[in-house]
This record gives sequence, C-alpha cells and structure tokens, in this order.
Amino acid sequence: MNFSSLNTSMPAGGNQRDTFTTALTKNVIVTALCICINYINGTLVHTFRKHQIFTSNPRYILFIHLVLNDMMQLILSTLLHIISYTLYTINVSFCIVLLIITILATLNTPFNLAGMAVECYIAVCIPLRHAHICTVKKTYILIGLIWVVSSFSILPDLFILLATEPPQFFLSRQFCARDFVFRSTYSLQKRDASHIVCLAFVWLILFYTYFRILFAARGATLDIKKARNTILLHGLQLLLCMLTYVRPMFEQGLLYILPSQHLAVRFACYVIVQILPRFLSPIVYGLRDQMFRKYVKRYLLCKVSIRNHPETTSNTRRTLKLQ
Repeated sequence: MNFSSLNTSMPAGGNQRDTFTTALTKNVIVTALCICINYINGTLVHTFRKHQIFTSNPRYILFIHLVLNDMMQLILSTLLHIISYTLYTINVSFCIVLLIITILATLNTPFNLAGMAVECYIAVCIPLRHAHICTVKKTYILIGLIWVVSSFSILPDLFILLATEPPQFFLSRQFCARDFVFRSTYSLQKRDASHIVCLAFVWLILFYTYFRILFAARGATLDIKKARNTILLHGLQLLLCMLTYVRPMFEQGLLYILPSQHLAVRFACYVIVQILPRFLSPIVYGLRDQMFRKYVKRYLLCKVSIRNHPETTSNTRRTLKLQ
C-alpha cells in the first residue's frame, strides 16, 4: 500500500501547503467520515458479539474480521493524515509501527474476501459438507493464516530496512509514508510484485467461485441468486482495494485534467481510495443480510425506545429532583 497519498498537502514538487482554513476543513471532513463509518462498523461488531447465532457461524466470523480490519485501517490512515498536517514529520520508529499495522490490515482485505467467497461457494455447491469443512475452529485458523501471509509481504521490507539504514535513521524524524521509510529499490520492486501475485490469486478465486455458483444457479433458487450477487459485491470490494495500487496513475490522470488543483486532487484521491471502500463492508452484510439487519435494527430500536419510553423519562426526572 502506498501511503504517500496520506499527506495531501505535500505536492509533487515544491513546498506549497494548504491554508489553515483549508487544512482544518479537510481534517474535519476526514475525521467526521472516520467516526461515522466506524460507528456503523462498531454497531455491527457489538451486534456480532451479543448473539451466538453469529459467533458460531463461519460466514459472520469472516465478515467481522473484515470489518475490524476496515476499522483498524481507517483509524490509522486517518491518524497519519492528521499527523501529516499537524506534525508533518514524526519519529521513524513510531512511524514504522503505524505503517506495518496499517499495511497488514490493508493486505488482509483481499485474502479475507477470497475466504468469504470460498465459504459461499461451499455453502451453495457442496452444502452437505459445509458443516464439516467450515467450522468455527477452521475459520479462526484461516484468519491466523491470513495474518501470516500478509506478514510475509511486509516483514522482508522491515529486515531490508534494518540491514541498510544506519541506527541514526530510526531516531530521526521523517514524513510518515511508506515510500519515505521503506525506500530501498528492492522493497519497491518486491512490493509491486507481491501486489500483482496477491491480486491475481484472489481474482482467480473470485472468478472460479462465481462461475461455479453461476452454473449451480440453473435451479434459480433465491439462496443461489443471493450467493451469486454476494460474490459480485466481493469483486466490487476487491476493485476498490485495487485503487490503492493504481492510485498514482489515477491521481496523475486527474492532475492532467486539473493541473492547477493538485492539493484538491490528492485529497480527493485519499478520500476515494482510503475511506470510501471502508464504507462498503457494512452495506454488503449490515444492510443486505436479512439476519444481520434484523438484529442490528432490534438493537438500534431498543436503544431509541428505552430513551424515549415515558417511564424512563419520568424516572430520570424524579432522580434529578432527588439529587
């Protein structure tokens, strides 16, 4: 993941910066979006934890893992965005910790989508073996493997950094972006190669599961149609994830159209690439899935009814009078 887009005030060449009002507006927008999206995702996580029907279902376990990854990635990328305006440079060692966690959470997303697609394929095409193959224990093992595979992509960069940079570098202050910290030529080449292999592998799984489900859809049952549409949404999520890797080309295209608006273009790219994809996960299951929607709605309506219940209001008033 290329985090050089995080500092939208850092132009391609020169030291031009946003005005205070513009910088404040951009940070307020980013923070507000982060809070709103994470509030929705937090509600989904709370609903998941409160009901055993979800905690014992591999499909929802993988979904919540995806949501937690989105929350982690959104919080850290927003933090880095704010740091780029307020502090501009931070301690390299602290920056490395932030970048590694954020990159891991970002790399986990495609593999998680592939796991969810395979689970959906098994449920539709091999329903009699689904309960045996897709167990809670195996699901948590799969999540552990996802983190291990993602670690294999970033840990070599860390080892190269430790071997090539002097100790003073880790005590210095740098602009916190991947290209500014992991700046070895080998790291850049390895990153591009690993991204290509990762995305090709995940796309292969999505295409395979989609067409197998498509052929199984000749019966045209509602569940099979829903599974097919879910795989399509996973593909859309993966396309949004790919924006991270094609961001430089996407940004250059916009700069070609709007050459004098590079600060606005960089900010727009950051919102489109880093924030908006995090909003899709709640829609896929939080709104589309009838089971999850029913429990989320029950939880939200329960809070509203308790707050607005006449007895609760009168009891609150009595307590206030006694105090």
